[in-house]
Amino acid sequence: MTDTLVLHKDAQDLLFRSARTANTFTDEPVTDEQLRAIYDLVKYGPTAMNNQPLRVTAVRSPEARERLVKHMAGNNAPKTSTAPLALVLSADSSFHEHFPKTFPVMPDARDNFAGMPVEARESMALQNAFLQVAYLIMGVRAAGLAAGPMTGFDAEGVRKELFGEDSTQTPVVVMNIGKPGPDAWFDRLPRLDYEEAVTEI
Repeated sequence: MTDTLVLHKDAQDLLFRSARTANTFTDEPVTDEQLRAIYDLVKYGPTAMNNQPLRVTAVRSPEARERLVKHMAGNNAPKTSTAPLALVLSADSSFHEHFPKTFPVMPDARDNFAGMPVEARESMALQNAFLQVAYLIMGVRAAGLAAGPMTGFDAEGVRKELFGEDSTQTPVVVMNIGKPGPDAWFDRLPRLDYEEAVTEI
């Protein structure tokens, strides 16, 4: 089956088959250069109207890490406190402010979206930010690092704590990244087979 795929099998395994959600990490740092390289790769993934609503907040300082960790649920708190780098991944409902750059084919796009109910922009931002989170996971793996994405946290608490009451950013995922540490992996859970997930009509 893999012969039908153009991407080399080693790369397929790195990105998908061998890749896992990491639960522990070594203390090897994730550099600014690595994070920039990851972003500069995954920014090319498609979004609706090229709206690119994902905002990435790299939590590096001990003070900022402490402020984040107190909003993490259960075992996600110690994971986040010890990972070499934690990313807060947010959907920005003000994505339309960048339309003059990102969607120049429609000159009135920014004004049109500015006139919409904020709930409509928030819905579009959330849908497309989650797409970009998936691209980011692949980018982290492509850099030879492991990702530990989590949705178990108080999103509103993180928003207020890190961005302020009036922020247009809504945290959707906290992702720890780095080199996997001891006992980093849980057992692989079953996936649906093709026949269970794909229907032709």
